[in-house]
Amino acid sequence: MKKWCKGLSAAIVLLLLITGCSAKANTDGTAAAANAGPEAAKTQPEHRVIATTVAAAEIMDALEVDLVGIPTSYKELPKRYASLPQVGNPMSPNMELVKSLDPTDVLSVTTLQYDLEPVFKNAGIEASFLDLTSLGKMNEAIKTLGGKYGRQKQAEAIAAQYDKKLAEIKQRIAGKASPSVLILLGVPGSYLVATENSYIGDLVKLAGGRNIVQGEKVEYLASNTEYLQQANPDVILRAAHGMPEEVVKMFDKEFKKNDIWKHFDAVKNNRVYDLEERLFGTTGNLAAIEALDVVTNMLYP
Repeated sequence: MKKWCKGLSAAIVLLLLITGCSAKANTDGTAAAANAGPEAAKTQPEHRVIATTVAAAEIMDALEVDLVGIPTSYKELPKRYASLPQVGNPMSPNMELVKSLDPTDVLSVTTLQYDLEPVFKNAGIEASFLDLTSLGKMNEAIKTLGGKYGRQKQAEAIAAQYDKKLAEIKQRIAGKASPSVLILLGVPGSYLVATENSYIGDLVKLAGGRNIVQGEKVEYLASNTEYLQQANPDVILRAAHGMPEEVVKMFDKEFKKNDIWKHFDAVKNNRVYDLEERLFGTTGNLAAIEALDVVTNMLYP
């Protein structure tokens, strides 16, 4: 397994760069502060929050919190924030623009923390990094934000929806054998193998699947088709990112050109599925309920 790591760093950097690419400023305060007297208003902090990722913006929208800045992305953002200034792609926000908006907090994600934390610190900007690497961690992040911005009710309602869906899935798959699963995460020109520590890997685990890659601490590994064939998964899931249509064509070409794939039971049994990028991102997002239904249907047709 160790030899999979060769060239992995470059592939992950490519993945992050591609997934990252894709005005009137509003402020947020509680209703109590708006209706309170002058003295009470002075003690109520003014929230000026910038979301630098689409997932963070969607979460804040669900919590009914206004923002003052949003990421630049090819993905559709909540209508609530349509008129807000865009601060650049998640991997490299425009620090001058971010600072000019005078934020009290800037939201990013932990998968970008290593690169961005020193950048924010050097700019004197307060940043929070949301852990969205699993459904459970995303729920905790949502609850934390709900408490911070006085939206506990909304946060609890979101978490309850996921808890209900997980209970439904647990009941549906009770007593059924867990299918073995290989998850391929593709970007234009290359692909990685996703472990159960990745967000998609977590969804597969919650849906009752058993990842063929066990005992790893990282989210992704370089591909070794000989090892993968020896593991012989029941199901192969292909997640296309960055340029989905181009990546699907890349996968199709790889599966036809590389003779080893025809020996996989998943290929023989037509159990190779392409995952829609909208539902299956590299980090958690509010589409998790729909994504869980989709992946459960793929594992237990």
